[in-house]
Amino acid sequence: MILCCGEALIDMIPTVSTDGQTSFTPHAGGAVFNTAIALGRLGQDTGFVTGLSHDLFGQQLTQALAESHVDCSHVIHSDLPTTLAFVQLTEGQARYTFYDENTAGRSLTPDQLPDLPEAVTALYFGGISLISEPCAEFYAALAEREADGRVIMIDPNIRAAFVKDEARYRARLERMVAVADIVKVSDEDLEWIMRDGETLTEKAQLICAAGPHVVIVTRGADGASAIFAGGVTVDVMAQRVAIVDTVGAGDTFNAGVLAKLAEGGFLSKQSVTRIGPQEITEALAQGAAVAAVTVSRAGANPPWAHEL
Repeated sequence: MILCCGEALIDMIPTVSTDGQTSFTPHAGGAVFNTAIALGRLGQDTGFVTGLSHDLFGQQLTQALAESHVDCSHVIHSDLPTTLAFVQLTEGQARYTFYDENTAGRSLTPDQLPDLPEAVTALYFGGISLISEPCAEFYAALAEREADGRVIMIDPNIRAAFVKDEARYRARLERMVAVADIVKVSDEDLEWIMRDGETLTEKAQLICAAGPHVVIVTRGADGASAIFAGGVTVDVMAQRVAIVDTVGAGDTFNAGVLAKLAEGGFLSKQSVTRIGPQEITEALAQGAAVAAVTVSRAGANPPWAHEL
C-alpha cells in the first residue's frame, strides 16, 4: 500500500452565473488528497493519513475518497472545521487563498501518530501540511519514524506566501529531505529551497547529497527531469494538450510516477535504490500522461486507469 500523508481540503472554485456574477463551488481537493485520489483511480492500493472534519465538507471529502477506492482507516476525525482554499484562476493558472485556522487537518499533533500495517511499503508527503503547525510536525515525525523501513517520497509544493516562520519551515524540510528516498519539486520550488548552485541540475544534485536517491524536477510545459545522487540526469517532455486549468497537475503527476514505480516493484526499501534511468524515465512518462489528462479538464479530476 502507498500511504498518502497530508491535507484534504475544499477548493472553492470560481464560476460565473448566467447573470454574470462570480460565485464559488466547493470541490474536494488538497495536494495530497489529489494524489491519493489519482492513485486510487490508477488501481493502486492506496491509503490516506489526514485530519478530517465531521462537518458537511468533511463528509464530502470522505465520500470522494471512498469513490476512488482510497482506504481511510488511518484518517483522524474531529469536530473542527474543514480547511477552505479559495481559488483564483488567471489564464488557467491557479492561485490560492487559504482559510486554515483551527481546522481538523491543521490540528494534528505528533502524539496522534497512527500504527501502520506491514502492507504499507511507501509513504508520500507534501503540500501545505508541511508548513502549517502543529500538523507539519505530525507529518515530519511520521516520516522520520517510518523512514528506516518504508520508502519516503516528498513533494513540498512550496507556497511561500503561506510560510510564517521561514527558518522553522526550512529546518523541517531539511529533516524530511534527509530521510526521503525520492524528492519531487517544481523548478520554482527548487529555486526557493536551494540557495546554492547555479543551475537547476546543480541545485538538485545538492539535494541528492542530503540523502535522497533521486530528485525529480518538473518544469511545466517544458517537461520533467530526474537527477540521481551519482549525477545521472534524464529528461521527459510534457504531453501537449489544450489546457483548461492546472489545478492538481503536479499532484496527479506524482501519482503517475508512484503508480509506475509500484507496478515495477520499486516501492520497497530494498528495491528503491535500484531505480535507474530507464525506470525513472518510464515513471516520468506516466506522470506526464496522468497530468495531461488532469489539465485538459476543469479542477483536480485525475484520470482512471482506463482513460490513459
